[in-house]
Amino acid sequence: MKVLGIETSGKTASCAIMDGEKLLAEKTVYTKLTHSQIILPTVEELLFDCGLGFDGLDAVVCAAGPGSYTGLRIGIAAVKGIVMGAPHLKCSAVSTLEALAFGCSAFEGKIVPVMYARPGVVYAGEYESRDGKISALSEDKVTDEAEFFGRLGTDEPLMLTGDRSAEIKELYFADNGNVRVAPTAERLQRASSLCAAFLAEPGREVAPEKLEASYLQATKAEKDKAHRE
Repeated sequence: MKVLGIETSGKTASCAIMDGEKLLAEKTVYTKLTHSQIILPTVEELLFDCGLGFDGLDAVVCAAGPGSYTGLRIGIAAVKGIVMGAPHLKCSAVSTLEALAFGCSAFEGKIVPVMYARPGVVYAGEYESRDGKISALSEDKVTDEAEFFGRLGTDEPLMLTGDRSAEIKELYFADNGNVRVAPTAERLQRASSLCAAFLAEPGREVAPEKLEASYLQATKAEKDKAHRE
């Protein structure tokens, strides 16, 4: 199965094409441009480099969130547009935190992806990696940083990943040898990890109109509306 991944949930814009376990191409850019400016030209570039068209793909997947409100909407809109023009394609959206865990699948033990939400608050998940297989230990959540990491068990090897991981290690686990931080190249969102997560469970495909973002918290517009009411 050939899968196109589109990652727009954070500061990186990333696209990848995987054919089963083989990574055909990937481009990840830490960019100051908006994702809407860079993501579709990058998709076209990768398809050209791989000698593929959309008719040569089987599925397209994007990040469901958590992450940037605008970035997630851009990725989901891009997938919907692609599938509209190529209706044979399967499509899906994968948890950003789950994809981060898949980026560390070579690690054996617990993986905790953690992303900055706002001061003192993070998006966090708990996953287990065994023999290259990733499984969720709990639901992704938005949570108080100190409370979450204060109760986190570290008796077994644990890998932190995500844009807040290095700071978490320094703040809460500086002297704990069981807690490690993912290498820099694996610490931020990558489209190939989205592809890998989808390929591990291709049955998660949905109709394009059912693609939705999972912000894990109320958006600013929702908060403003609640405040007015």
